[in-house]
Amino acid sequence: MSELRAVVGFETGLHARPAAAFVRRVATCGFPVTIAKEGREPVDAASILQVLTLGANKGDEVILRSAGEGADDVLAQLAAMLSDTSVT
Repeated sequence: MSELRAVVGFETGLHARPAAAFVRRVATCGFPVTIAKEGREPVDAASILQVLTLGANKGDEVILRSAGEGADDVLAQLAAMLSDTSVT
């Protein structure tokens, strides 16, 4: 199991458009990915409703997890996307 932490850089947090873009990227990565905030249960990162329930705001740290060969690279790409302040 691979795990990577990322800080949400989106001005609006992980809501609406940024969340939709993130979920689309997860859905096409070919790996099951979960996302969580510290102390909370992980949710399916390919589900827009579950991602929105996290309530991840700008500056919040989230934990991404996945398994399989190549999961580290996928998580690194997803973490970079979450931290990119130019994505809206």
